[in-house]
Order: sequence, then structure tokens, then C-alpha cells
Amino acid sequence: MAMKPIRAAVVGAGMISSIYLKNMVERFEILEITDICSARMDSARKRAAEFGITARSYREILSDSTIEMIVNLTPVPSHEEIIRSALEAGKHVYTEKTMTGDYRSAKSLSRLAKAKGLFLGSAPDTFLGAAQQTARAAVDAGEIGEITSFAFASNRDNSYLTSYYRFLNLPGGGVGYDYSVYYLTALVNLLGPVAQVASAVRAPYQMHIDINPASVTFGQPIPTPNESEISAVIRLENGICGTVHFNNDTISKDQAFMAVYGTKGILYLPDPNAFGGDVRLLRGSSIPGGQPVMETLPCRHAFSDNSRGVGPADMAWAIRQGRPCRASAETACHVLETIDAIITSGKENRFVDVHSRCERPAALSRHSQSEEACLID
Repeated sequence: MAMKPIRAAVVGAGMISSIYLKNMVERFEILEITDICSARMDSARKRAAEFGITARSYREILSDSTIEMIVNLTPVPSHEEIIRSALEAGKHVYTEKTMTGDYRSAKSLSRLAKAKGLFLGSAPDTFLGAAQQTARAAVDAGEIGEITSFAFASNRDNSYLTSYYRFLNLPGGGVGYDYSVYYLTALVNLLGPVAQVASAVRAPYQMHIDINPASVTFGQPIPTPNESEISAVIRLENGICGTVHFNNDTISKDQAFMAVYGTKGILYLPDPNAFGGDVRLLRGSSIPGGQPVMETLPCRHAFSDNSRGVGPADMAWAIRQGRPCRASAETACHVLETIDAIITSGKENRFVDVHSRCERPAALSRHSQSEEACLID
């Protein structure tokens, strides 16, 4: 389907911008990336030269009426101001996660976007990847029967992360806001919105030794104030209950665990911070007392590699087609309110209701013509 591309500009030229730009420039015809800016314009000029675009100031980008969409890749503390100014300038916005540092400010931006008739969306877009879409198809087809519960868990090593990725020590960089968002977005995509949470939240290590030899504070204590351990019980709107557990005070890279339990089987999903990976189904035996059988489900969906940028591409198609985008403000706000509720529950030692609601994002099609065709409704 021939469609006029959306002219878009990128704000932020940090580490994550490389894969976003590569995918948005090379993979998605619906996007025409024209400009980039950054607080450090030397970084913006470097990215501009790498991808054949122009480095300009944010003020110049906002004043350019031909630019329809902003892709915001800055740290969370900058999000509210950048998103608001873009919406006020009449631009659609897709932002890296989380939309802002708290639900109230994100909801305010969502209302502003609606009032102006603009699209607003937010990462993560990993739930649009091959693994999560394969799992979604299995759930929707009743492969594991009636869902009875779920259990998600992850581990990370803050001794390493807080030294090499210093934004994790800023507001919004804790395991709740920076990382659980992948699991909670995957949960909403699979099973629907959250109704209530109860949690225990800890931040036991307020300082870490900087182990990054390239850092000016190498070998010195650095403040690491954000939450690093979360254990929570979650009740969904449909009544299903499950648990989530995130621990950044341990070793190694992420050892993701995601299981969805049903009356006919158990579904095991890979790391929701990635797009691909095996989805396994433990099928119950048809013979009473028989042994269940594990199988790896065939993956017929696109986006199995690092496909960051598929969210902005889907938004661009949504703008042109006049339909909701999948990585929507509604989903992002709901997940952010859920994280807020988890943190509040941990502080106040009580159950906390989640009041916002969202629809499950529309599933991707299994299109054989091209990756991008999967996004076209």
C-alpha cells in the first residue's frame, strides 16, 4: 500500500539512538527521518553523518512545519518537558520508556495529545516482537486453556549497571520504572489490564563503588538511591492473579523467567526486553496421570531481531490510517500507574488499586509479504 511517509525527527543521540535510527531509516518506508538534536550537539552531528540526516536544534525542529513526528530518546527526567513542547508545537510524539517519571504527569500529556488531536505513544515496543506475538497468538487461540495464574521474574547486577549506565541512578532509573516496564507491558498485551497490586519494595544498597575504569569517579562510592528489589502480587481486571519479582542486587545478566499457567498447559516466554527467543508450551497429557509434553512453538511473526523502532513505525501507519497505535499512551499510562502503585504499596504496606484501564493492543498479523506489512491494518 503506497502511503506518504511521516517526516520525523529524533531527540537524543545517546547509545539507544543507533539501533533506533538504523531501523527507522533502513527498515520502515512509512518513516522519513530528517533531523536529530541532542543536548550534546557533537553527538547529534555524529549520528547525523552516520545516517545521512541533519543535526539541528530542538527549537529549529519544532518550528519546522514539515516535521510531523518527534521520536524522543532522552533520559526519563527530560521526557515531560520535551513531550509537552512537541505536542504544543503540533507534533505527534513517540517516546522511549517510561513516558514520564510518574502517572500523573503522563496522564496530563495524554490529555493534551487528545485535546490537540495528536498521537502520543511510548516504548517499550518489544511486545510487538516475534516472541511476544507468538505467545499472544497461543493465548488467544486457547492453546493453554483457561488462564489461572502467571509468574514473572528477572535478575540484574547493579554493581555493574550503576557504574556503566549512570542514568540508572537518576529518577526513573530503578528496577521498577526502568525495567519492570518490559514485563508489565508484556503482561497487559497477553492478559489485559491490572486492577490491584500489593508489594514489597527495597533499595538496600544506597551506594556502589564505581567499577568503570573510564569514569572520572572510578573506584569511588557513587549514590545509587533507586529501588532495586520488587516482589509483588498482581490482580488483573479479569480476576487472574500472579506474581512479579525483580532483583537488581544479584549477579550476571538478565535470567528472565515468564510463565503463564492454564488448565491445558503452561506457556514459557523469553526475555521481554528482547524481540525474539523461543516460546515453549508444556502441554498437559490427554491421558489422566500421563506425562506432559514440552514443545517449542513455531514462530511465524516478524521482528525477531533487535527491532527497536517498530513502535514509531506502527504509530506512523496509525497516523496515516486513522487507527489507534499499538504502543499507545493509554497502555503506557496504565503500566506507569501500575508501577506507581507497586512503589506506593511497598512504602505503605497495603493493597493499592489501579484505576486506569486500557485495551489490549491489537495483535500483529502474520503477513508473508514484508515485515512492514504486519503493521498495516
